[in-house]
Amino acid sequence: MKFVYTIGIYIATFILWIAQFFSKKMKKFVSGRSNVFDTLQKNIQASDTSIWFHCASLGEFEQGLPIMEALKKEAPNYKIIVSFFSPSGYEIRKNAAIADVVVYLPMDTPDNAKRFIKIAHPTMAIFIKYEFWPNYLFELQKQGIASFLISGLFRKEQLFFKSYGGFMRKALKTFNHILVQNEASERLLHSIGLPNVTVSGDTRFDRVSQQIEQNNELDFVSEFKNDALCVVCGSTWPEDEAVLLQYINNAPKNVKFIVAPHKLDSSKIETFRKNIQKKTILYSDRLKADLKDFEVFIIDTIGLLTKIYAYADIAYVGGAMGNTGLHNILEPATFGVPIVIGKNYSLFPEAVRLQHLAGLFTVRTPNECSEIFTKLATDTNFRNKTGMIAEHFVNKNTGATKKTISVIKAHALLPS
Repeated sequence: MKFVYTIGIYIATFILWIAQFFSKKMKKFVSGRSNVFDTLQKNIQASDTSIWFHCASLGEFEQGLPIMEALKKEAPNYKIIVSFFSPSGYEIRKNAAIADVVVYLPMDTPDNAKRFIKIAHPTMAIFIKYEFWPNYLFELQKQGIASFLISGLFRKEQLFFKSYGGFMRKALKTFNHILVQNEASERLLHSIGLPNVTVSGDTRFDRVSQQIEQNNELDFVSEFKNDALCVVCGSTWPEDEAVLLQYINNAPKNVKFIVAPHKLDSSKIETFRKNIQKKTILYSDRLKADLKDFEVFIIDTIGLLTKIYAYADIAYVGGAMGNTGLHNILEPATFGVPIVIGKNYSLFPEAVRLQHLAGLFTVRTPNECSEIFTKLATDTNFRNKTGMIAEHFVNKNTGATKKTISVIKAHALLPS
């Protein structure tokens, strides 16, 4: 089975190489992997000790960041290597201050795995939430390098739990320890004979709870918001924007909107903007006008959304109206902001739990969206109560970082 899997990786590599000529994203995916080994050799010396973190994309990086920071405190002389599978994660975090080197993960062939691990020679490898690459995992095990999966989340539909999933189960069993977000994941792993499992929770709660202690001031947002009630629509996709338009166009004058699209596609942003019947300005044009005179502020840049949520009275978090995947609801929740999302959220346990607590609302249509926004905007007590539920939800679920570090220290050598 390993041979068949590896042949499949080689075929996928060839297909992706062809795809780069038709897609800018695939071009980054392919070209970004061309100098990985050179980059590693320049930044990791034979005498270095290192810890390797692998993230699928940006969300997993944010999930792993509290662990990176904690291990850096435990072992300040260790170098941090971060690898990404996706261009969207790499491009945004390629200069991350916590990391000594950030690279793409070469495709999962035996030769790539052997070469990557030989150059990086990590003391331990930490995979975050998803991403199970058998050839890398088998090579880590072969070389006696401790490996961990943190903030894991498992569902019975996954290949590991199918009768024909033996090869992937074998790869999963190479982890020295698996830390999962919930008891359902723990039960599933126990059902296939994995005893080294700990329910640690989700490290994103720790990550977002730290944001309160940061300086979240943004003068341009203060200028725009003025004394209005502010709805922040974060990480939106066209499907989300189609549902939001009705309320945006019909909202009372005392309600303003900040929209931060997930993808900075100028043509899609312009199409959305043309459908807005209110005074609208782009972040890139903010210096050309008086921001307080506008009603809709479109953020056509990256890296600001987390701080912008601090100014929200109501938040809409995108991704769940379509099938791209719900984005991080915990970022606005930590600021005590009531949250509205789309309909496809069942695979996101934090959203399911917060919805049950009445700190989050889901919508399917423009009418439903307008209805809940109107209630939140006009009923101050309802809005404040909902926001308090969201904030308490975050505070109650912190602590995953401490549990995770305790398990890692029990299984891997770190300086005392």
